Amino acid sequence: MNIQQIRNATLVIEYAGKKFLVDPFLSEKGVYPPFPNSARQDQNNPLVGLPIPINEIIQDVDAVIVTHLHLDHWDDAAKEALPKDIKLFTQNEEDAKEVQNAGFQNVEVLQEDTIFEGIQLSKTKGEHGRGEILKLAGLVCGVVLKHQDEKTLYVAGDTVWYEGVQEALDAHNPEVIVVNGGDNQFVEGGSLVMGKEDIFEVHQAAPEAIIISVHMEAVNHWALSKEELRKSAAEKGLSSQIFVPADGESYTF
Repeated sequence: MNIQQIRNATLVIEYAGKKFLVDPFLSEKGVYPPFPNSARQDQNNPLVGLPIPINEIIQDVDAVIVTHLHLDHWDDAAKEALPKDIKLFTQNEEDAKEVQNAGFQNVEVLQEDTIFEGIQLSKTKGEHGRGEILKLAGLVCGVVLKHQDEKTLYVAGDTVWYEGVQEALDAHNPEVIVVNGGDNQFVEGGSLVMGKEDIFEVHQAAPEAIIISVHMEAVNHWALSKEELRKSAAEKGLSSQIFVPADGESYTF
C-alpha cells in the first residue's frame, strides 16, 4: 500500500490496486472563518494550502470514504471537484442522504463487511471527544481495509482513545494505523481527537503496528504540533513506529 498525507485528515491511499480518497478537504487556504471558541481566532481555515493541485489529488480515484461530514473532512471544494458518479462511502444513512443531496449518485453506507473490488472495508466506531462535547461533535467512524495481498490498514478517523478503538485493534489486528492526532479542541470540553497520550495508548495496545499521525496544524483549533509529537516519539524511542508526515509526504508498506 501507499499512503499519502494531503492535508488535515485527507489521504490518498493506494491499496490492492485501487485508489481511495479519504475525507477530502480541498479548499484553498483561508477561505473559511476560524472554528469559534478556540485558538487562533485571527486565522482562517484551512491554515495551509494543498501540497499538490486538486486535479492530481482526485485523478484516477476509485472510491471516496467520508468518515463524517464536518467541514474539514468534506467541503464545498470536494463537492465541486469530484465527479458526481464516483463511488462514495459514508458512515450512515443520514450522511448518505446529505451527500446525495449534493448530487452524488453512487453512495453506499459502510458496514462491517463491505466489499469493494475485492477489498474488505469494515466500519469502526469512534468518539469525537469525551463527555458533554460528544453531543455537539456528532457521530463519526473509522474504517479498516483488508486484502490478502496487503497488510491490514486501520484509519481511525476523528476519535479519541477509548474502548471502541481498543475493540477495533482487537478485532482486526492492523499492521498500519492512521490516527487523527492534532489534539484539536475548543476552549472548553477537552480533546476532540487524539493527543500525545492517546497516540501512545494506541502504540501500547498495538506495539508492533506502524502509526501515522495526521489531522495536524491544518485548522485553527489544533493543540498538538507535528514537531512536538515527533519529539515526544523520539524521547520514547518510537521514531521508527510513530510517523508524523509533512503534507504531501507518502509512505509505502
